[in-house]
Amino acid sequence: MHKFGSCGLLLFLSLAAITGCDLLSDAATRLAYDIEAAEGRLGREPGARYSIRHTPANASECGGPYTVQLDKVGALIVWCRDVSGNTVASGSTTYHSRFIDTAQTYIVDKAAGSTLVIEIERRNGRAVVTNVK
Repeated sequence: MHKFGSCGLLLFLSLAAITGCDLLSDAATRLAYDIEAAEGRLGREPGARYSIRHTPANASECGGPYTVQLDKVGALIVWCRDVSGNTVASGSTTYHSRFIDTAQTYIVDKAAGSTLVIEIERRNGRAVVTNVK
C-alpha cells in the first residue's frame, strides 16, 4: 500500500476511535446503544420500569424531523427528514433486539430536536417495550 494510503487509513481509524465510532454508525445504531444501556439500568425484579429518553445528538444525527420504527420482528429503523419531509438519511439495526422485546410495531414521528421516549418493563426476565412516544 502506498505510504499516504497507510497514513490515511491510520488517521481515519484513530478518528473513529476518538469519536466513539460515531463516524461509522447511524441514528438507529446510536439509539440501539441507548436501549442497551437502559436495559442495564432496568431493575431485575418483575414489573420494574424504565423510560429511555433519546434526543438526536447533533445535526449529523437527524437535525430535522425524524421517524422511528420499532417493530415486533426486531427491527429498529430511523428516517431523518428535512423541513419539507423528504428523507435525507436512514439507518436500521437489529442490535437492540438482544436486550429488549417489542410485542407490537410502533411508528412515531418526531419534530426536529424533540426527545423520543421508549418505556420498557421487565416481564418474564426480559425487558419489553410498553410504549413509544
